[in-house]
Amino acid sequence: MPKQYNSSSRNGIRGNSVTVDGDFNKALRKFKKRVEESGILEAVKAKMFYEKPTTSRKRAKGAARARWLKKVRNEQLPKKLY
Repeated sequence: MPKQYNSSSRNGIRGNSVTVDGDFNKALRKFKKRVEESGILEAVKAKMFYEKPTTSRKRAKGAARARWLKKVRNEQLPKKLY
């Protein structure tokens, strides 16, 4: 009978489970991939330390600026054409 491993926590986050049919390493890789895709680890790491509201706004503003610069850079013509 296949075993089932869950990543349920005390907070009630559920849904990341992998059924093991034989190879445990393969199931572990699948499980890690599902956890990575769900974004659980990023949320936990973000809540590990308190971030002041000003720092949060500054980080968000920097990310928006980086996205905007990337968009502008991708829309420009190559230098040899103008």
